[in-house]
Amino acid sequence: MAQENQQGGEQLALIAPVAAPKKQKRADHEPAEENPVAEVVLDLPLAHLDRSFDYLVPQKFAEDAQPGVRISARFGPRDIDGFIIARRQRSDFQGDLVPLRRVISAEKVLQPATLHLARSVADHYGGTLADVLRLAIPPRHARVEKETDGQTATEAEVREQRVAADEPETLDADALEWRDYIGGEALLRRLRAGDSPRAVWQALPNGGGSAVRWPHALAAAARQTLRGGRSSLLIVPDARDVERLMAACTELGLEPERLTADQGPSVRYRAFLAALRGTARVVIGTRAAIFAPIKDLGLITIWDEGDENLSERLAPYPHPRTVARLRAEQEGAAVIIGGYSRTVASQQWLEEDWARAVMAPREIVRSRAPRVRTLRTTDQQQAGAIAPARIPSAVITAGRRALEHGPVLFQVPRAGYVPRVACAQCREPARCTECHGPLALEAASSIPRCNWCGRVGGWSCPECDSTQLRSVVVGSSRTAEELGRAFPSVPITLSGGRAPSVIDEVDSKPRIVVATPGAEPVARAGYAAAVILDAGITTVGSELRAGEEALRRWMAAGALVRPGPEGTVLLVGDGPPVPTEALVRWDPAGFAQRELADRAELALPPAVTTATMTGAHEVVTAALARFATPPGVEILGPVPLAHREDEVRVILRGEAASDANARRELARALSQLQATRSARKMSGLLRIQLDPPELI
Repeated sequence: MAQENQQGGEQLALIAPVAAPKKQKRADHEPAEENPVAEVVLDLPLAHLDRSFDYLVPQKFAEDAQPGVRISARFGPRDIDGFIIARRQRSDFQGDLVPLRRVISAEKVLQPATLHLARSVADHYGGTLADVLRLAIPPRHARVEKETDGQTATEAEVREQRVAADEPETLDADALEWRDYIGGEALLRRLRAGDSPRAVWQALPNGGGSAVRWPHALAAAARQTLRGGRSSLLIVPDARDVERLMAACTELGLEPERLTADQGPSVRYRAFLAALRGTARVVIGTRAAIFAPIKDLGLITIWDEGDENLSERLAPYPHPRTVARLRAEQEGAAVIIGGYSRTVASQQWLEEDWARAVMAPREIVRSRAPRVRTLRTTDQQQAGAIAPARIPSAVITAGRRALEHGPVLFQVPRAGYVPRVACAQCREPARCTECHGPLALEAASSIPRCNWCGRVGGWSCPECDSTQLRSVVVGSSRTAEELGRAFPSVPITLSGGRAPSVIDEVDSKPRIVVATPGAEPVARAGYAAAVILDAGITTVGSELRAGEEALRRWMAAGALVRPGPEGTVLLVGDGPPVPTEALVRWDPAGFAQRELADRAELALPPAVTTATMTGAHEVVTAALARFATPPGVEILGPVPLAHREDEVRVILRGEAASDANARRELARALSQLQATRSARKMSGLLRIQLDPPELI
């Protein structure tokens, strides 16, 4: 059973299982008396080795070498780490098995449920099990294991945690967070009863309250789940949302465990072990925490699932939304997908009848939402403006009026000073002479800098030889400078992007806050107004979900504004009409329904299964030549990428997403392609992605 592999330009003969070396000590290969065969998955990055291998369990490892533990095994000339997934009495392999080299730790970090989920995710995305396990299980930290040895929750301790949340008044208190939503209180009752409802929740705007309310609503759902005897896993996009949710859970008497990638190896592993051993019943984390091995999982929530921070950057690029669905089906857990807006992907869940919508009646939405006004180029022209201004006089007037009652938020789509420049004479985009990346200015008198390679130097237009530049996109720093001149006596606060920091909260005193999307501070009494600048730039791009993303960003800013008529949102720029109208009506559900219907009619994702291949032209062409195209799959491209001139992309458009068999066939074909490229040592980087986030 020999296989070959090439890694780093060196060819290795990888043989497993093989005959044990004759000079090996007898004690090293003395088999265990019971179940001497270990089925092992190894951390091998090669697609054609995506399978398990049988190894001999020496008697000295018989007690510790249990399913789920980390081991090290000889594979070819090297020792490779992996996990035992089963112990058996015999192997189908007819030769002598290689013994395990060592048991790294007796901690059973790979639970059967995690293994099942990881295999399902790998199959769903056409990836490998090793890649998914690398995302699901953090690296071992030996000192943490020793410090926390024996800290496993007993049944009595679990009952105590349940009783701590089992107070008669908790349902009434938690229901206050959900009473404005149709089906909200019923959702809590089902969680408390141990049921597994699935909800797509459209959160109401903050309404000028002293705190953002969505964390308290999710904490209330977690408390009712705990009262029903089950645990909760709460996923959010970033660290700031983690802190908000941690505070809300603590306020309700829960003891949440934080699990994020930025904690550092030891702290993260300690949190992972707390979930594994059952001492953590509520886990809050970012995207990788979706795999946390929580015992008695009863609820999975994802807040703002359209945020790009939730898109995994490592193969096979699983999205927490999809992992949550797979995990809920396997473990019988409830799911709540929440946000101020609604994605097209979650709308598809509703139309597939996999989940139910939880939202407030229209009269409550109208009472809580701010008043929204639009200011387009045509509006400025009708007002007599000679040339449309980026910050029109109407915005200045409205801002001065709002500042009499509190702070005003300005949302700017780009960070920096001038992140995009062009020739002032011929309008040709200014690009780096080395890598052809876009040039930017970091200050009014600064030298152009490349956004890609960082090169700083002079520039002249290759078309007209001009050295003068003009701004194409204006960033938050430049916007703050312009507003400082328009409001000379008003303090200005900058948050997000390249600002010194992301500010979490501002007081209710008059001030101007300039923030990039996702970095908007909360105003203690709500903003008196919010101005969303450059609406047209927000929706520019080739991404299919540009309009959806723009609406999500706009509504996140508007949700922090006081309800109308006390609060106003002013949308400045020529944004596309559909998301603009949805913002004016505060109707993300209607937008998602219309968008999904349009995509279904045009056979666009997520209505149809879609995959992409990205790489150099010769690499993509060679891959297509070996790709066994499943029936019904259409190949579109290759076409050059706008931001990477040396790469091309192919889109594989399959059958309707509701056809599970067709999706499996496409995923299997992509997996086989990667295995073929790996086995044949085909050169060049090729990125294969099912359900790419820019299309879904």
